[in-house]
Amino acid sequence: MRKFDLLWGGVLALITVLLLSPVSHNVFVELSRSHMYLMAFTKFAVLATMGELLALRIVSGGWYKPAGLIWRAVIWGVLGAVIALVFKIYAAGVSGALQSGLLPSFGGEFGSRFAFALFTSVLMNSFFAPTFMAFHRVTDSYIDLGRGNVATILRLRLPDVLATIDWNGFIRFVVCKTIPLFWVPAHTITFLLPPDYRVLMAAFLSIALGAILGFAKKGSAAQSAIPASQPRRALLRIRPQW
Repeated sequence: MRKFDLLWGGVLALITVLLLSPVSHNVFVELSRSHMYLMAFTKFAVLATMGELLALRIVSGGWYKPAGLIWRAVIWGVLGAVIALVFKIYAAGVSGALQSGLLPSFGGEFGSRFAFALFTSVLMNSFFAPTFMAFHRVTDSYIDLGRGNVATILRLRLPDVLATIDWNGFIRFVVCKTIPLFWVPAHTITFLLPPDYRVLMAAFLSIALGAILGFAKKGSAAQSAIPASQPRRALLRIRPQW
């Protein structure tokens, strides 16, 4: 158990060191500018998947490989590329609205920057995030029901998949609680950062949310979701959600 704790922490530490080292940092920034989609895919495929594994670790007390881990990482990567584009769209839109006087500015250099960050975060999380989160919930449910097997997943019917999702819990917790209490403040900070680091920050936030959800569910009924006799590769349907 401790070996995998050290492995997970080591990977995170290695990523952090690479980002802080001047040479690799400059390479990272240049690649993010010249290959936005590819770099966003990579950031989310790695970091958001690490967040999922961390949530499983906290809730269950052990490391488990969820079914279809590779497909989950690929989906996170694709969503990361979409997020990179959406960040640009909302940032440009809010900047234009502020310049046109359609949104209020708070005065001063920092006030203007804060107004930009706050309005971008609020608007993006109000209009884009719920759809994004719902889509991710559906894709994860396909993988859950298909046990990660592509042939089985392709035979699943959308109505059957939708029927297995707890939409009441999704709206009450994911949308009504995590958006205003976590994502709006977190993304406000994100949009205060230089553009080169915003998508990376968003990917790191998925790790933070994985920890938050894991601690929130630890000790609840979800803790017994994996019986002692269940194989270590078993699927636990608790995962960080955007």
